[in-house]
Amino acid sequence: MKNFKIFILPAFIFSVSNMLGQVPPEGQEIVDDLLHIAKGFATPASESTAYQGTAGWFTSARALDEWDVDVSVHGNGLFVPSSKKEFTINAGVFKNLSINEGVASAVVPTAFGGDSEVVFNGSFQGNDFSFEAIQGVDKGALIYPFAQVSVGLPFDTEIGVRLLPELEVDGSKFSTYGIGLKHNFSQYFRFNNEEDLQLAGILSYNIFDVKYEFEQISVPNLVNLNLIDVSAGVWMAEVMASKKYENFEIFGALGVAQSDFEYEFGGTGVALPFVNSQMATLNDKEAQFKGDIGFNLYFDRFKISTMATAGKFVNLNLGLHFIL
Repeated sequence: MKNFKIFILPAFIFSVSNMLGQVPPEGQEIVDDLLHIAKGFATPASESTAYQGTAGWFTSARALDEWDVDVSVHGNGLFVPSSKKEFTINAGVFKNLSINEGVASAVVPTAFGGDSEVVFNGSFQGNDFSFEAIQGVDKGALIYPFAQVSVGLPFDTEIGVRLLPELEVDGSKFSTYGIGLKHNFSQYFRFNNEEDLQLAGILSYNIFDVKYEFEQISVPNLVNLNLIDVSAGVWMAEVMASKKYENFEIFGALGVAQSDFEYEFGGTGVALPFVNSQMATLNDKEAQFKGDIGFNLYFDRFKISTMATAGKFVNLNLGLHFIL
């Protein structure tokens, strides 16, 4: 079996290299042009992951009592500013494609935009082709649910996990998984009654994935594309403060989120592996400062939480929590 693996690995590498080598220079130029379009289309979606992936982790600086369990269901809404729904692309960056038969530049949709009358034209191996600008979801807000469970640990610490298996929302497919940790700092202060101002530190990590389908882009004998997948690993660190007044509690937090983005096209064609190998050059990291503010309403064994997150996007989160 070991010798078999040693034989298969070089054969596999040769097969992949040979497949990538089938893309002629003209085809590589078209792929480069498609990457320019893909980056502009997907960048706002990747930026938004820092807000969607970190919302609603914790809504109080006070930790749960040891081994208490908070089971919550959240509705999350990302509001998209008009500036994130479109971008301008210049024909001068293209090696093969042209815009509307000679237009110097055009405004085209991002993943959050609508339809467009812009048409890209090109030629491959003597055959002309054309395709319309990629259409986005055309929504001012993306709303979806997720579930979360938090557990109180010793030393005024709290751990939470969340999940959303793949769910289709407004023509896009979302999924998220994550883990968060909160530690109360007020326990080290001289005055630490329940009604006193509470401070805590929060650290979380989320895997956030969203797939955008679009009308197929076809370059005959080269590649067919119909989906772009934006995935991100999002780290967040922030400091939270909260103050409780009987059954009402207000809180705020400041922090930073760092997102590691990866992009991939879905489709068919001999050049698809080459396209996605080039898409990897668009992978990036971005750190964004963010602020949260919200309030909680407490009842006997449950509470309602609200949170607004501001930055490049506005994200609202509404949670229903059951304390077990």
